[in-house]
Amino acid sequence: MEYELSLTTSEWEKRLGVEVRRLRVARGLTQVELAQRANVSISTIRYMEAGRGSSLATLIRVAKVLDRTKWLASFAPIESSVSPIALLREQNRKAGTERPRFRPKANSK
Repeated sequence: MEYELSLTTSEWEKRLGVEVRRLRVARGLTQVELAQRANVSISTIRYMEAGRGSSLATLIRVAKVLDRTKWLASFAPIESSVSPIALLREQNRKAGTERPRFRPKANSK
């Protein structure tokens, strides 16, 4: 884990490129087939596999084709089932610090 924290962006790109190539070959796909299925250019796949960069959109497309959406899901925010505002209101109510809402009455002239 500590090793992974010390990797540079370039090292991560190379590492991901090696993994993309490994998965592509394991599935019996050529670079052309992967490019077609991911709707990207062949040069994009070549650059990615060589660890020379890629856009986030390309990474998402390739991950979907290679059935690696768990890579993407690990970045998704954890969905809260409780509203933070509702939680704060409940805490304030219990502590007796909730301020009553005040609306000034309209002048009825």
